[in-house]
Amino acid sequence: MGAREIFDGVFLIDGQLATKNLMRGRSYSEKMINFNGEEYRVWDPEKSKVAAAIVKKIKNFPIKKGSKILYLGIAQGQTASYFSDIIGHDGIIYGVEFSARAVIDLVRACEHRGNIVSIKADARKPEDYSWVEKVDVVYEDVADPEQVAILLRNIDAFLKKGGYAMIAIKARSIDVTRDPKKIFQESLDSIKNKLEILDYVTLDPYEADHAFIVCRIRKPQVS
Repeated sequence: MGAREIFDGVFLIDGQLATKNLMRGRSYSEKMINFNGEEYRVWDPEKSKVAAAIVKKIKNFPIKKGSKILYLGIAQGQTASYFSDIIGHDGIIYGVEFSARAVIDLVRACEHRGNIVSIKADARKPEDYSWVEKVDVVYEDVADPEQVAILLRNIDAFLKKGGYAMIAIKARSIDVTRDPKKIFQESLDSIKNKLEILDYVTLDPYEADHAFIVCRIRKPQVS
């Protein structure tokens, strides 16, 4: 068995994506690997859009130890638990979720992990959680026709200068009648007006009609 770190805190172990378990012995029922005295959690690209994007060879993954993250559409917190592994006890995730049922499960994850804050709120209204501090990364996974606008609104409110953003574009949530490729291109064009695009991949075969974009606040031009 061999292990290779491909991004900060993200490992490839015998062809399987994994993170080192921050809460040894606790899991979301995912496969566990014990290697060199450490416990790793397999990060399945069939169950996480972020894992799928990494497997599809994005070159930039801005989450690292100590990162502060605003996660829009955190749901029950399964993908966030991998972020939690990576950022460790020095980082924090502010998880915004509208579904009351999902928040119940999310609160349990927050209690165990200690670096996730549950926020029952609408990501379309960042003013409702304006107390959140400036963050290093904004990640959005929200099923909404205006999901790019939601991302940009939250970036304006919470992203640090030089910070990064990631978004999982859900073409069928934006417009089920249109060609996903056109929706992806329009999303890219909207984001380019404000941010520098670092990575763009489609997520098939793991997620049909989905794309993943990594971007950052554009550096000011030096005259």
